[in-house]
Amino acid sequence: MNNIKDYVNFSQKKILLRLDLNVPLKNGIITDETRIDKILPIINFLIKRDSKIIILSHVGRPNGKIDNNLSLKPICENLEKKINRKIPLISRDVFKIKKEDLFKEPNDQIISLENIRFYKEEEKNDASFAKHLAGLADLYVNDAFSCSHRSHASVNKITEFLPSFAGLQLETEISALKKVTTEIKRPITCIIGGSKISTKIGIIKNLLPKFDNIIIVGAMANNLIEFHGNQIGKSIKEQNCSEIIKEIFDTSKKYSCKITFPQDVLVGKSFFDKSNIKELNDIKDDDLILDIGPKTIDTIKKIIEVSKTILWNGPAGYFENSNFAIGSHEIAKMIVRNKSIYSVVGGGDTIAVINQTNDTKNFNFVSTAGGAFLEYLEGKELPGIKALF
Repeated sequence: MNNIKDYVNFSQKKILLRLDLNVPLKNGIITDETRIDKILPIINFLIKRDSKIIILSHVGRPNGKIDNNLSLKPICENLEKKINRKIPLISRDVFKIKKEDLFKEPNDQIISLENIRFYKEEEKNDASFAKHLAGLADLYVNDAFSCSHRSHASVNKITEFLPSFAGLQLETEISALKKVTTEIKRPITCIIGGSKISTKIGIIKNLLPKFDNIIIVGAMANNLIEFHGNQIGKSIKEQNCSEIIKEIFDTSKKYSCKITFPQDVLVGKSFFDKSNIKELNDIKDDDLILDIGPKTIDTIKKIIEVSKTILWNGPAGYFENSNFAIGSHEIAKMIVRNKSIYSVVGGGDTIAVINQTNDTKNFNFVSTAGGAFLEYLEGKELPGIKALF
């Protein structure tokens, strides 16, 4: 994979830069700037090298139609303030734009095309659309790992028509994920949560042969608790999971990977209740399991203490209620306290947890990639990455 750091002759080169600026918007206001902050290194890298940057990105799912509520305008305005440069937003029909139409103002160094998903050809991975986009520039750079699981024109097909390179953030993301999948420093532990075990089964299956410990928490752990003969009251669970769980435990024995799930829990009668500690044999019909208990926290602590690498995806409980955020917060503290651990965190809810504890910067790598992050962990080939080889 060619990396943009290895390229030499940048001066005045027009570069199509695929970014993921799909930030949450509420009434045109950005509510989380994390993804914008993560692309600042590649922007500054290219600016310093006197190149001309054409931003390609999407926001939301406009389904190939113009939707002014999903314009890149507020994002360009936010980015302008961060880099102290004007970023003209080119909103006219991209099919009517030619290479010579861009950067007519001598001071323009960075421009943005409007939401690339306003064009139905983008999600169809249309070759003629990709070729037209490629005709606007001299080079293509993908710094949108979080979009790289998509076979879309500006992620996949475009590399057939331009010299193409991996960006700084994309390389960093892949490097971090390699450290928890192939270039592992042991012992290695995965802490995995979420509401449905079936959505994470691909990850668990792929990681079982590679990991020493897999700790299952969150609502998906309820299925494991029930599988082992305990009542879970009115807690969230997924139906018809017995065979999946049996397969997980059988496979874990084959590869000597230890599976850990809650020994005790925090329950309430509703999501907004106070918390009560319960042993697994004391859960009532009207109890709702919403967090892990102190014995479980202590067990997880002992595993973390001897781990050298940790992957964390999914909170331990209903952290939106502070009464049930204890497990997640304790896991965050335990990981960052051990400076010898290489830690990778992914998933929107997990990031929300570490934002609550102000520990985001204390983890070695925090991924905002979502689907691409999960598919990489499943061992799937990502179209956007494959296209760069």
